[in-house]
Amino acid sequence: MSEKRVHEGRNVKRFREMLGIKQEALAAELGSDWNQKKISLLEARQAIDEDILHDVAKVLKVPTEAIKNFDEEQAINVISNTFHENAFIGVSGGTYHINPVEKWMEALEEIKRLNAALLEEKERYIALLRDMNNVRN
Repeated sequence: MSEKRVHEGRNVKRFREMLGIKQEALAAELGSDWNQKKISLLEARQAIDEDILHDVAKVLKVPTEAIKNFDEEQAINVISNTFHENAFIGVSGGTYHINPVEKWMEALEEIKRLNAALLEEKERYIALLRDMNNVRN
């Protein structure tokens, strides 16, 4: 059985496109000796020099191994074999009950509490003003 070789340049392109980065932007991040044409040529190469691959991975903020090992065919198989009907990875099927009436009642109680505190503060303020007025007279 022959081992299928990963096309590193195509993987760079896939990651760049997934991240929404244009070739010009990637070239600018890699330095002044890079341009859009050079990125295009890089993405056409099956194997990329380790140092360049490391720099590209750093700019794309992905592990170098992700670019070296990404196999689109395997990724599609995982997705197509996983997501059918009600299948989810790492998501519990728990049922959550939120009672809107209970939430409204909690909010109403909070409003009542804040209103009472506001009225109390108002009464203190009025009493303070009366005291200040009595001191003047």
